[in-house]
Amino acid sequence: MAVLAESGSNPDVGLLYDINGLAKDAPHWFDRVMEFVGEYGLPVAMVLLVLWCWWSVRRRGGEDAASSVAALVWAPLAAGLAVLVNVPIRGFVERPRPFVDHRGLDVLVSGKTDFSFVSDHATLTMALGVGLFVAHRRFGLAGIGLALLEGFCRVYMGVHYPTDVVGGFALGTAVALLLSPLAMALLTPLTKVVERSPRAAWLIRARTSPDGRDNPLLPGARKPAKSEKDLAA
Repeated sequence: MAVLAESGSNPDVGLLYDINGLAKDAPHWFDRVMEFVGEYGLPVAMVLLVLWCWWSVRRRGGEDAASSVAALVWAPLAAGLAVLVNVPIRGFVERPRPFVDHRGLDVLVSGKTDFSFVSDHATLTMALGVGLFVAHRRFGLAGIGLALLEGFCRVYMGVHYPTDVVGGFALGTAVALLLSPLAMALLTPLTKVVERSPRAAWLIRARTSPDGRDNPLLPGARKPAKSEKDLAA
């Protein structure tokens, strides 16, 4: 009844209490894990996922390696840009953190004195996830899944309303997708220049292909020996 009195008919506040209420019933150690995962763990995991995708793309090589790496470069750039766009939005909306206006929340992270809408963590992780999806579908789906988990953690920790998280998802997705064509038009020529550089080409392609041979598309690579069939021809 107390929760209903606090939330009234507002589904945003009601869902906040429902999700944050899980923290009250969870063991103390689990709350500490969720605190670390939601504050630091998932953003770090997203960065590692981007690096893993880059390693996979350069190892695979192929004609589209430069454009794939360009898309991977765009992912963190999109995340940073989305967070910058969020600064004036938060200042304009000026929505207090949920624990300021609502009693009975189990707040797992102290010291949050800035505004609530929209969530920086949700914006950052979703922009990275969508940027990854542009570069590589499988890694992108994993990144989007991590971003959704990040959004849940922010509400679970009592530091954001659900709509703060949804707004962050929308902002991160919009920046990553809408500016992607322009970013690719600017970044792909740069990655192709790097690809042709004898010293920096390893950033785009591995020096050896997945079968262990020298990558023939890498500058300075040894040409593969001709087979008997080729010599006979």
